[in-house]
Amino acid sequence: MRTRLVPWLVLGLLLHLVAGAIAQQQPASPYQLAVVTDRPEALYTVGEAAKFLVTLKKEGQAVPGAEITYQLDKDGMPPIDRGALKLDEGAGTIEGKLGEPGFLLCRVTYKTEGGDVIRAVAGAGFDPLKIAPSMPVPDDFDAFWAAQKARLAAVPMQPKLTPVKSPQEGIELFDVEVSCVSPRPVRGYFARPAGAAAKSLPAILTVHGAGVRSSSLGGPASLAKTYQAIAMDINAHGIPNGQTKEFYDALSAGELKGYPHFGREDRETSYFLGMFLRVQRAIDFLTSQPEWDGKVLVVQGSSQGGGQSIAAAGLDPRVTLISAGVPAICDHTGKAVGRTNGWPRLADVAGKPDPKIMEVSRYFDCVNFATRAKAVAVFSVGFIDGTCAPTSVYAAYNAWPGKKQIINEPLMGHSVSRKLGEVTAARIRAQIAASK
Repeated sequence: MRTRLVPWLVLGLLLHLVAGAIAQQQPASPYQLAVVTDRPEALYTVGEAAKFLVTLKKEGQAVPGAEITYQLDKDGMPPIDRGALKLDEGAGTIEGKLGEPGFLLCRVTYKTEGGDVIRAVAGAGFDPLKIAPSMPVPDDFDAFWAAQKARLAAVPMQPKLTPVKSPQEGIELFDVEVSCVSPRPVRGYFARPAGAAAKSLPAILTVHGAGVRSSSLGGPASLAKTYQAIAMDINAHGIPNGQTKEFYDALSAGELKGYPHFGREDRETSYFLGMFLRVQRAIDFLTSQPEWDGKVLVVQGSSQGGGQSIAAAGLDPRVTLISAGVPAICDHTGKAVGRTNGWPRLADVAGKPDPKIMEVSRYFDCVNFATRAKAVAVFSVGFIDGTCAPTSVYAAYNAWPGKKQIINEPLMGHSVSRKLGEVTAARIRAQIAASK
């Protein structure tokens, strides 16, 4: 591992890249600490040296002679290297390599004369398209999920549609409850263009990220209007919609506190079993609508919603397109091959994972669902995402067998990619046009 000084003028050409890194600083601080890779795309081959360019300013002026500390780690695992670096003219560089496909993070820290600590982080990908699943698909994965889907199919849908006021002219909107396997039904908002002919409309399902909240009322109405589609937005827990903030806060702090780890010791009790079956039931509901064209079925979401989108395509071949923003629920067994696990880290990353929990997690790993998918897929990944590690996202992306695209966001953490939204919209329009 080498460090060397870099003239300030060399780094000046790269200042347009630092917005994401600067955003991590304390807003009130007069200091701006940033770190970026020497390549805007932040991509390297295994064994190649990545250069992390560090800058420190105070009120817009370079801080000469300051000392920063740094740490290099493999996507959140224990440090590979750490040290101190004196910045000449407010700038310097740190070099690092990886001997395997993955992501290397450079974390830099500066302690001000007043004792405040400011931090920044950058990420570099090393042959990420070669990142493999940490464990194979369980031999009985398909049999397990076929049995669960059969159990679901035995439950009549019995949909209950309650009209609600639509924010979009010409769009009918309903609060919907659809029966599902225990413990909760599907609950969401369903929108459709008024007076649509039978078999004339595509279908779009939106699924939620982590947390406890109502389904979105305006989301499906807007999608129905924009794409002339039937659209549905379901909350992740099958809970009532349109309640007060206090209602959801109470659930989050009480009954649903820590829900991702509920039942993780047994595949029959895992919280994600019910969640994924509710996604399947929502698809069943949408595809049972007389307006559905039988051709286009989109599932979209970010984080936990991204994971649900992947699972949807793995469970149901009718799904034609997914959009998975920084997807969670991927590569639960990363620790088995010396890398971090994806959110929600069902198996312990810091210590020794429980073998039983690790085995159960494989049945809810979206890397495995990805291998069964038939749909077109669009992913996004943040290279400095500390929630859904980029290694875990790429493990799922690389397992996807069909047409796919990934939006790399080198400066993004766990956030929403504007480009993903643009690409998703274009893909939806293309599928609709091709279906006519």
